[in-house]
Formats: sequence, structure tokens, C-alpha cells
Amino acid sequence: MGQIRIIYLNSLADAIETNQKRLYQEAILNAFKPNRSMKFLMRRLSILTVLALLTSVCQAQKDLKIIKERIVADLMETKIDDSAVGNLMAKMNVDGSFKEINYDDLSRTAGFPQGRHTSNLVYMAKAYKTKKSKYYQSKPLKALIENGLTFWVKNDFVGDNWHNNQITTPTNLGNLMLVMGDELPKDLVTKAQPMIFRANMNASGARPSGDRIVIAGILAKNLLFQGDYQEFDKIIKIIEGELKFATGQRGMQHDYSFHHRVDRVNNTDSYGYGKYANAYGEWSYYVAGTQYAFSKEKINQLVDYYLDGIYKQSVYGVYKDVSVQNRSISHKGTFEPRGTQEIERVLVSTDYRKDELEEIIRLRKGKAKPSASFAKFFWQTEHFVFQRPNFYTTVRMFSTRNRNMEVPYNGPGKTTHHRADGTNYLMLRGDEYQNIWPVYDWQKISGTTIVQKPQLPGPDDIQKDGLTDFVGAVTDGMYGAVVFDFKSPHDPLSAKKSWFFFDEEYVCLGTGINAESNFPVATTLNQVLMRSEVRMMQDGKQQNVPKGSRTLQNVKWVHHDKIGYIFPQPVTVNLSNQVETGTWASITDEKNISDERVSEDVFTLWFDHGKKPEGASYQYIVVPDVTEQQLNETSQSNRSIEILSNSPTLQAVRQSQLGITQLAFYQAGKLEIQPNVEVRLDSPGMAMLKMREGRLSELTLADPSRKLSRMLITVSGIYNARGDNYRTVTDQEQNSTLFIVDLPKGVYLGKSVALKMP
Repeated sequence: MGQIRIIYLNSLADAIETNQKRLYQEAILNAFKPNRSMKFLMRRLSILTVLALLTSVCQAQKDLKIIKERIVADLMETKIDDSAVGNLMAKMNVDGSFKEINYDDLSRTAGFPQGRHTSNLVYMAKAYKTKKSKYYQSKPLKALIENGLTFWVKNDFVGDNWHNNQITTPTNLGNLMLVMGDELPKDLVTKAQPMIFRANMNASGARPSGDRIVIAGILAKNLLFQGDYQEFDKIIKIIEGELKFATGQRGMQHDYSFHHRVDRVNNTDSYGYGKYANAYGEWSYYVAGTQYAFSKEKINQLVDYYLDGIYKQSVYGVYKDVSVQNRSISHKGTFEPRGTQEIERVLVSTDYRKDELEEIIRLRKGKAKPSASFAKFFWQTEHFVFQRPNFYTTVRMFSTRNRNMEVPYNGPGKTTHHRADGTNYLMLRGDEYQNIWPVYDWQKISGTTIVQKPQLPGPDDIQKDGLTDFVGAVTDGMYGAVVFDFKSPHDPLSAKKSWFFFDEEYVCLGTGINAESNFPVATTLNQVLMRSEVRMMQDGKQQNVPKGSRTLQNVKWVHHDKIGYIFPQPVTVNLSNQVETGTWASITDEKNISDERVSEDVFTLWFDHGKKPEGASYQYIVVPDVTEQQLNETSQSNRSIEILSNSPTLQAVRQSQLGITQLAFYQAGKLEIQPNVEVRLDSPGMAMLKMREGRLSELTLADPSRKLSRMLITVSGIYNARGDNYRTVTDQEQNSTLFIVDLPKGVYLGKSVALKMP
């Protein structure tokens, strides 16, 4: 008993100071000495309770010190350029303001230039605390920091955009406090606190979604600075609780896409990445190994969100995907791999799916080449992604369940009306569309069918409700097809559009294109930066396409930048390969954006359906990562592609080498997909069949309308099979099998169900 007691004491005492350890051990030993009265023992136990509380407080203080040190170390990782610090010092006016900052314009479209003031102070503070900087512990620099902070608290600039006041300013001022520590005058710190505290859990921006974690994080850092440990504990619990599914509301959906607003527009790569996943991962790292550590279950769910949501909507998991960008597309960007810090931080707390995470690290560091192949449909967001090791492509849509595009808040994105109209971007490297946007024709977006109006409607007329619900995809995780019963909310235009994806090519079909418009209707195959000469097969001859813009007849294929476009039968197409000009200022209503003319060589390929088309159609095959010679050699056979149907009731394609047939039934119907094999669907829906030696090996079904609880499909052949979600009824006389398949329910409506035959 005595030995156990001592072990127990030591294990508890390890975490407390020497003096506390001594008192604690003494109190425990005295409490358990023989011949003590009950009253005496109770008094001793009360002492133990107090000491236990002190121990807990002591441990909490140590943990909070660790967390604070990690945060400050993070802030101090910034590389300091002494010349930049000198420039900032020279630009500070006597009153503490900075030259070249417009402090007067607080409008939403101005971009809050005042925020540069507080970020400058943080940079200067980091220089003051950086031993390698010549400004380390510089008294003149410290005086300027104090002068700049005095100017700010005196004026308290409040922007028209809530984000400026609840995130930008509190972030910078809070970081300034943490970096400078106790070296700032107490009165200045006191005056700055109300401005920092605008980041609080009752703030308008602290609604559930990414901003809630960001605001909670700002508040938590400030509580650490103030030493308010009790409130810090509450805020950490709030942050941990934000990692959860919120399908149908703001937040992470069950398909691992992210909706920042109730419009259900895809925000996975913006708010769902930096302000949700990375903000959560940042705090999981700060509190790792302390009593505040997040649960393993939560961190593992974050890993799932990274791998199955964010990284599957990034080119090879490395580069930004323009398909999921919204109004941010109006900003000039750089092309570079994303960082690895977010992954390294979660790996501190879990080894869940470690191999996959480490593969992304290697890819982002250039130490590995892409190897992953997958197909994924984000059914909550109407976004389809298809990747092979040598190409990455997407289809973005909308429906009655999701609005089409983000509102151009604060100015950017004012030309994005049609960017969800069946947009089909294709990337081999990831930079194919890099900064093309100032010269872009926003009514010839890759993959879309659009009325060619003289000009786009105004920015207030961008976001629209979808008009059709038959929008979705069928996929088994490796292959897939997409359907879009498209009705434009902007123009009197409708079309049946579908895409069929295989290993080395994909097929694009459109039919039932109708428009009551006096303007032409165009379907664009691609509009992309021109990176090579353009070649084509016309009238049976391979030839260059001279620069310019023209209509071309009797074209079998076009080749540009290692991408081939094959037409099953020679067609008339329009092709432009020339210099286009524009300005960044023309695509945003933000202020202070450059109006300097920008020029880029652009390749655009499209079908002109003419004015008021009635039932127009198109069909083409896209072949990524192919040489001209390879394209020419395989074009005559159309690369084993058979377009089985392209009608307003059924669109279907078979890849004979793979034995895969994909079908989109707009209404109940049947089709012979190969000799002696017929497929009949008793309702609208999508199906994918894999055939091996004339027998069905896999069947995948989906309901784009999200209205059915089960689907009935009949396939030639006898298949006696049964599973958890399906059963079969065979008809020996007709040599056919009826599959009765239960579909996913609730938050999984729209997800595919795949069956493998025994």
C-alpha cells in the first residue's frame, strides 16, 4: 500500500514545482498516518483538494505557456528584410501615419488600405524582436512602433466591410501584442483592447463556417496575451467543436465540399481551405500534447476533409484549380505549389492516412510525380473532378439545389455570370489558365454553351437560382459520367449536356440546344493560354493554323499544347489563335486596380450554333497529353469511342477497349450497348456498366434528380445476385435480369451506388 501511495504521489507531483511537490507529498502522507480522527482526516483531505487544484492550475499555466510560445514562434518565422524595415521607418510621418496609405477611403471597394498600417507595425515589431536583424532591440524602431500604434488607437479606422473590423484589425493588433509582449506602454495596450475585442463570438462574422474559427482564434490569442486562462479554455472548446458536418447549412458537407453561405456555392478552395481547415489545423498544432489537445477523432476528420475534399479539388493536390475559384479569379496570382505546413501540423497529432499525406508533401516539394487516378462527384455542390497521373479536369454546374456563382462582394468577380454553366477546364501542368482573365472572353468559357450577348449583365445580376434538378454524375471512384439538364437563368437558352470520362480521353455531348435569341449561341471547347502552334486535320491534310480568327470547315481534329480535340465526323468549327488584350481593372469594381493594358496569346475553339437554334447538337472527344502523331494515328478509329446516343432523351457513350458504357437517361428508356446486350432503365437516371467477355462485372447507378429511393434497371443476361442494397429478378425466357437497387438517402442523395457481380 505504501509503495503504491508513493508511486501515485510522484506521478502527480512530476508536473508541479518543487515546493508544491514537497507540500503535496507531506499532506498526503500525514493524511494517511494511523490513529488520525475523521475530523482531522477531512481537514487534511480539504488541503489535498486545494493542492490538487493548485496542481491543475500549475499544469494549465505550463500548457498555456507552451501554446503561447508556439504562436509567437510561428509569428517570428517571417523573414525580415532590413531594407524594407528602413523604408517603413522612413515612410512614417510625425503623427505616426505612413506615407502612401489613403486613410480617408473606408468603402468596401477600396480594399481597406488602412490595414497596411497595422500590418506594417507587426512587421516592424518582428524586426525589433529578430536577433539577426540590425534593428533588434532598436530604440528608435520601438519608438516608431509606439507612435504608429498611438496614431491607430487615436483614429480607430472602421471600414465599411465587417471583415476589416472583425478580422483584419484584430489580427494585426493581436499579433503586435504577442510579438512585443510587455514592451508596449500599458495605456496603449489598454486602448487597443476594444479594437482587438471586435473579434468575439457575438460578432456578426462569427457565424458557423470558416470565419467562426478565425475569429475564435484571434480571440484566443488575445486571451493568452491577457492571461485570461478561464475564457481561453472556453474558446478552445468552441474551435474544436467547429470541425463537423453541416450539410444543408454553412460549413463542411458530407461529400467533403464546403459551403460558406446558404447559397450553397462551392467555397472549398477559399473559405473552406484557409479559414476553416487550415485555421483549425493551426490550433490543433498549437494545443497538441497539452491538456487542451483536440480529440484524435476530430483531427482524423480534418485529414479526411483535406484528402477527400480540398486536395481532390486541387490540381494533383498541388496547385489551385481555377474551376473552384469564385470572385478571387479577378486577382492576379502566382503559379507555385501550395505549402506543406498544414500537413506537417496534423501529422504532429495523428498518423491517420499518413502515407497519403506524405505523398502530397512530396508532390508539393517536387520530390514525386503525380500517380493518383480517381473520379469524384461532390453531390452536395454539383462539382465533378477527374484525375489521371498526366491530366486533371473538372465540370462545374448548378441546380435547383445550388445557386450558380458567388456574389461579387466588394468588387471582384463582376464578369463571372457563366462560370458554372457546365464549365470544363483541363490542366496538364496546372498553369494553363494562369492570369488569362484580363483578356478572357467571359462568354466563351471552356465547356459552356452561352448566348453571345453584346455585353454581360451587371454585377448585381450574377448569382441566380438553378432552374433544373436533373444535374449530377455517376461514378465508381475511378470512372464517371456527368449530366447537366441546362437551362440558363440569364438567357432564353436550354441544352442537354453530358461528359463521359475514361483513362486517356473524355467525350463531350450536347443536344437539344434551343434559344429564343437574336444573338448567336456558342459552345466552347476550350479558351486557354496559347502555348504552342496550332495544328489540325482539314480535308484529310495535317496542317498549321495561321494566327487569326476564322471559321474552319471539314475539320477532323485540332491539336494544341499536347491536347487533341477529335470530331467523330468532320465538322465546321471556329478557331482563334491570336493576341488578346484587356486590363485587370476591367474585370473588377475594386479601386486602385491597374488599368495598364495586358496582352496574351490565347487559343479558343468553339462551335457556332447560330441564332435561335432549334435542337442543335455537338459531339467531340478530348485527348489530354497526346502528340500530334499519336492523335492522328488514333483519330480514324475515334480512339475506340462509340457514341451510342446523343438525343434529348438519352446520351450514351461506350469505350470498347475498356468495356465501359455510360448512360444518361433523361426519361425511362432502353438501348443496345453492344451486340445482344440491352439496358433498360425504368426512370430517369444514370448508369455505368463494365462488361467483361460479354458479361456484366460492375454496375453503378445514380439519380441526378435526387427524387428516387430506388432504381430499376434491366440488363441482358442472367445474374443471380443479392446484396445489402440490391436484389435481382431473373427472366430466363427473355434472358434478362432486373436489378432492384436502393439508393442513398438523406445527406447522401445524389451519391452513386456501385454493385459488383459475383
